[in-house]
Amino acid sequence: MSEVIKIDPRKLRKNAFNTNKMSAENVEKLRNSIRRNGLIGAIVARENDLGELEIIGGEHRVQIAIEEGLTDVAVHNIGYISDDRAKELMLLDNGRYGQDDAFELANLMDELAASGEVDLASFMPYSSEDLDKLMSVTDIDLDSLDDDPEDEIGDVERTTEKREAPLQTHQVLRFRVAMDDVARVQAVVGRVMAEQGFNDEDSMTNAGDALVHLVGAFDE
Repeated sequence: MSEVIKIDPRKLRKNAFNTNKMSAENVEKLRNSIRRNGLIGAIVARENDLGELEIIGGEHRVQIAIEEGLTDVAVHNIGYISDDRAKELMLLDNGRYGQDDAFELANLMDELAASGEVDLASFMPYSSEDLDKLMSVTDIDLDSLDDDPEDEIGDVERTTEKREAPLQTHQVLRFRVAMDDVARVQAVVGRVMAEQGFNDEDSMTNAGDALVHLVGAFDE
């Protein structure tokens, strides 16, 4: 038996094998998201030996729903299944397939941030640092390219005197691309990535490698 029902979240039982943990910051982000958008998606649960509904996926959402005073939540009851099957489904619910395209995700984030109507950092599952990195994919500060390299060397030397700095292999550049040019830039970068086989790193590094390749071709 498998069905979606509405039930008081206080009647749901936690399982004894959940490995998914959340930081206090992400708990508050989830709380803000639930306050803003409600509980998105059904809680996944199974029937245990006592006939109770035991949570497989959504334990944190259930806890916050209770704390926020929600009296009914959508629950996908998958019926009675073994512990091994429940653990398998729990891992599937905790994880996900695929990954976001850095350019498309950055553009989407940039559009939301530009509207000024929402504070993404307050409820999205990203830290402020994560959001800065995402935004930087299509937002690069050209002024930083005019910095005196001697000043940068001096800063590094002064830092080294205090402590050994970790080796930095990459730097995130920042620049803005006009909306009319975004698709063309993405297409060119994507084509170079495919042609040159730049697919071994994360999407930002792969795109950077493609840009360096284009710069090298221009130098020639």
